[in-house]
Amino acid sequence: MEAEKTEKKITGEEDDESKIIYRGWKVMPFIIGNETFEKLGIVGSSSNLVIYLTTVFNMKSITAATVVNIYSGTSNFGTIVAAFLCDSYFGRYKTLSVAMIACFLGSVAMDLTAVINQLHPAKCAKEIGSVCKGPSIVQIMFLAGAMVLLVIGAGGIRPCNLPFGADQFDPKTKEGKRGIESFFNWYFFTFTFAQMVSLTVIVYVQSNVSWSIGLAIPAILMFLGCLIFFSGSKLYVKVKPSGSPIHSITRVIVVAIKKRKLNLVGSMYTHTAKHFRNSKLSHTEQFRFLDKAAIQTPEDKLNIDGSPADPWKLCSMQQVEEVKCVIRVLPVWLSAALFYVAYIQQTTYTIFQSLQSDRHLGSKSFQIPPATYTVFLMLGMTIFIPIYDRVLVPFLRKYTGRDSGITQLQRVGAGMFLCITSMMVSAIVEQRRRTVALTRPPLGFALRKGAISSMSGMWLIPQLVLMGVGDALAGVGQMEFYYKQFPENMRSFAGSLYYCGIGLASYLSSFLLSAVHNITEGSLGGNWLPEDLNKGRLEYFYYFVAGMMTINFAYFLLVSHWYRYKDIVAKDNDIDKVSV
Repeated sequence: MEAEKTEKKITGEEDDESKIIYRGWKVMPFIIGNETFEKLGIVGSSSNLVIYLTTVFNMKSITAATVVNIYSGTSNFGTIVAAFLCDSYFGRYKTLSVAMIACFLGSVAMDLTAVINQLHPAKCAKEIGSVCKGPSIVQIMFLAGAMVLLVIGAGGIRPCNLPFGADQFDPKTKEGKRGIESFFNWYFFTFTFAQMVSLTVIVYVQSNVSWSIGLAIPAILMFLGCLIFFSGSKLYVKVKPSGSPIHSITRVIVVAIKKRKLNLVGSMYTHTAKHFRNSKLSHTEQFRFLDKAAIQTPEDKLNIDGSPADPWKLCSMQQVEEVKCVIRVLPVWLSAALFYVAYIQQTTYTIFQSLQSDRHLGSKSFQIPPATYTVFLMLGMTIFIPIYDRVLVPFLRKYTGRDSGITQLQRVGAGMFLCITSMMVSAIVEQRRRTVALTRPPLGFALRKGAISSMSGMWLIPQLVLMGVGDALAGVGQMEFYYKQFPENMRSFAGSLYYCGIGLASYLSSFLLSAVHNITEGSLGGNWLPEDLNKGRLEYFYYFVAGMMTINFAYFLLVSHWYRYKDIVAKDNDIDKVSV
């Protein structure tokens, strides 16, 4: 034992875990408290953004929707950059610290665009047909600066928050494992809670009281989140960066290309480091060309501990199989990401539908704020998750024999089917809303849009609930799928990949909106997406998206059939395989 300790000190491999103090639930008030305020701040600053851009910055609906999609897409794509910097250089604590400060400054800057008159254009006149003055270059630049800060903040927080909370529990103990599972539940609860509060209370203040006050609330909440987070600074477990998995992926591909002319015969390099923590993966036959990266030639020198002298000339079979895990996931990721193209329409154009619908609830003096309608999407998700977990899973378990009831990909597929159904319902409801607006006396006129249909906005709820249930299946199913199918040291990367999928969908949605608007604007059938929805054919656009989702669903079924779940070698017997 003494010799082993001496050897660790000489080689620099002494295990620092013995020095780590896992405080678990003792630090959760700091982390969950920060998580709640931080989500309230971020969501409060962005959930009503499409209305803010059209009413305060006088943007057209198509322009505002495009800006919001680009902003959302960039925020989500920023997670891959943040995950790389976090894993390679800074660690989760430092990354979160910088991201939270950026979020706070972005919230303050966003509020200033409402408070200071010089930072937004003059208010439009209420007369029908009056010309509105758009924002100046300076106003656009200041708004863009606020959004950039929010992008940096959201991009850094999303891939790090969940793993940082899990770092506070000892994964080797039974109590620690239970703590991690419980923390995941609290994480999603606070996320949903923050969304619902933002979409009701904060959005109501922004829409009906004052934009200055409504945008100041998220800034104050972000400040409180920072205060709570940094108060527990000395108590946290701060895991040091261990290197980005992107390096390992790149090495395997580069070495496989270098050795592409070699035949897959002879000895294969199977060495793994002594303190390697990933589950040992079984060899698979897919993507066999990558196996060449593990061919050991006489020129490949090894260190005393068995590791390759030059990791850019030789990789282990374990490293190769980990890269195969990533490659197998990518076709599924592409299809699952496109689910959010439809999801995004329910958080943008459904708001515009509500603006030209009867939003009165009970008393004729109270109107539901347009952006608040998306809370029904959150409700659909929140209510369905416990039903799925407590009712559907036990029921399905009896027939499938699986602990999870159905596989992760089957869960995603069910959500994608509901997504198509939601878009079809959206088209039917919009057709009805437009018909009522054109054939019955209007309730009034929406500023810079057109007649308000007497159809109740409550008819928008079914499409939102369906999409919420679809997200509970496809969205949560995706996160579970990536978490379980990626190697353990790639889980931050897996989380960022999920958000990158949403980012891709946001960019594609922006492209679709612009393309459909430009193509149909001069057509005989008229513009599908004009400022006044009563003069357009939004239902055609919804049918078009439903058609896209149907083709994508067929592609998803194809790649799901081709996909092979990760196999790990059982610890007790290296021959047996355990399917995850």
